[in-house]
Amino acid sequence: MTPPAHLSPDAIEVAHRHLVCKAIAEFTHERLIAPVADGDGYRLDTDGGRVVYRFRAARYALEHWVLDPASVVREVDGSPTALDALDLVVELRATLGIPEKLIGTYLEEISATLAGSAWKHTHQRQSTVDLVDADFQTIEAGMTEGHPLFVANNGRIGFGLADHEAYAPEAGRPVRLVWLAVRRDLSDFTAGAGVDEHTHYAAELGTDALARWAEDLRALDLDPAAYRYLPVHPWQYEHKVLVTFAADVARRAIVPLGEGPDRYRAQQSIRTFFNLDHPERHYVKTALSIQNMGFMRGLSPAYMRATPPINDWVADLVRGDSTLRECGFDVLRELASVGYTGDAYHRSKAPVSAFNRMLAALWRESPVPRTAGGERLATMASLLHRDRSGAHLATALIRASGLPADRWVAMYLRAYLRPVLHCLLAHDVAFMPHGENLILVLSGHVPVRAFMKDIGEEVVAFHDRPLPESVARIRMPVDDDFRVLAIFTDVFDGFLRFLAGILDGDGVLPEAEFWRLVGECVREHGNDHPELRDRLDFFRPTFRHSCLNRLQLRNTLQMVDLTDQAGSLIYAGDIDNPLAKQ
Repeated sequence: MTPPAHLSPDAIEVAHRHLVCKAIAEFTHERLIAPVADGDGYRLDTDGGRVVYRFRAARYALEHWVLDPASVVREVDGSPTALDALDLVVELRATLGIPEKLIGTYLEEISATLAGSAWKHTHQRQSTVDLVDADFQTIEAGMTEGHPLFVANNGRIGFGLADHEAYAPEAGRPVRLVWLAVRRDLSDFTAGAGVDEHTHYAAELGTDALARWAEDLRALDLDPAAYRYLPVHPWQYEHKVLVTFAADVARRAIVPLGEGPDRYRAQQSIRTFFNLDHPERHYVKTALSIQNMGFMRGLSPAYMRATPPINDWVADLVRGDSTLRECGFDVLRELASVGYTGDAYHRSKAPVSAFNRMLAALWRESPVPRTAGGERLATMASLLHRDRSGAHLATALIRASGLPADRWVAMYLRAYLRPVLHCLLAHDVAFMPHGENLILVLSGHVPVRAFMKDIGEEVVAFHDRPLPESVARIRMPVDDDFRVLAIFTDVFDGFLRFLAGILDGDGVLPEAEFWRLVGECVREHGNDHPELRDRLDFFRPTFRHSCLNRLQLRNTLQMVDLTDQAGSLIYAGDIDNPLAKQ
């Protein structure tokens, strides 16, 4: 048998080199390791000094390192040796603090990340030039990196190669979801404002599919009125519905109906699907019982019940705020959810676990109907994308726009940073505004506004003021030192430091000028809202250095306790603020 094309020595060498560079950079950023100056570069000793890495690197604000991949060499007992990301983790296992019982799991996620990187290197041939004018879904499938700061960011433990090539976003393959009829008395459907269950299904599936499925149920002597419909990922259907829920299928509490009428495409978040045949229809987010980046990617029916009300509350807040409207900022509302609760795992009354998160789904608004002529959509993660040659999409967009780089960046910050900052200062509301959670609207290659998504699972209200009971789970009263991290950690450290390094390294915009523009955006908001200006100090000298890889290294099965996210964080002292002294 011939090995898969991407598992060639050349492709895996590229993957190892990329991941070794990223691991050294991010573990250094989180102060787990400390390379030292060595001639015109740096040196890192591992495994008690037996293994040495030498490399050149650019160093930026926020202790951000960008290694020159071609410069990295490894010596074992004084002899040059091939780079190996798995060996690097093994060499650093004591330093990284991975629990002994979880080292295998973390190495498996590193292995899967390597395999995915090699696959993308082999099969994705689009350059940044191709993506500059590409449509929404071409850009979505063209991404190569995922979350920029996580080293093991592409685990997908549970997927085989055939699954990867069928369902991974980078494969860009159309997917038809599998639909189940589930008994109404053993399931929940929660509708957001303006959503009616019957009308919702008719709009998303069409009346022909609903009529056909009703006949299928009658053919089994079942009453269609006693059932509702639940979409599942094809992988979930094969591996969970027909095995883990075999008894439920046999007793007709769950009735498989087959594939739905529309073709979808997986998004960067792996378990969320965009409708290719009817782009105006909603995204569908499904449960997917694979291990990926520190979590099993399931969906809890109980958790989903509150998702539409939370989204309604956030949408009303955002759409009722004049500053946010002026920025064009909006949310993609998760407006309906469905979950099956008739299984033995729910009947056992055991604490919520992966077993309670296997059969649920939600629908999220599509941004397509809210774009005007001449506007395009792109995941914000694309601003950090680099192609096989090392060319960055952000740089290509700036050059294609014809605008000075500082003007382009200022417009981007107004679309992204200003509304996120305003939500925090005016409403004590914070999102998880990393690249994959923002959809940018581009006009003339310039970001002009943004949509925030993944609201139900990741929004928080940093106050103890009254909230509707259905929304109460998002309340997280914290002090100001924690509150500012919604900007410092999630925006500055989680995204902007990478963009600043790219633009500086490409000779597009000096890093100091980039952070000056960030400070100007913050200051401009304060000038426009003097009543909010002094609520939080974003020009303080330092802030707490929250480290996300440390979370995954501590527990790669579940990085964060969702019931106590603030208490789950790990800090590595304080870090200098790039806005200080401005």
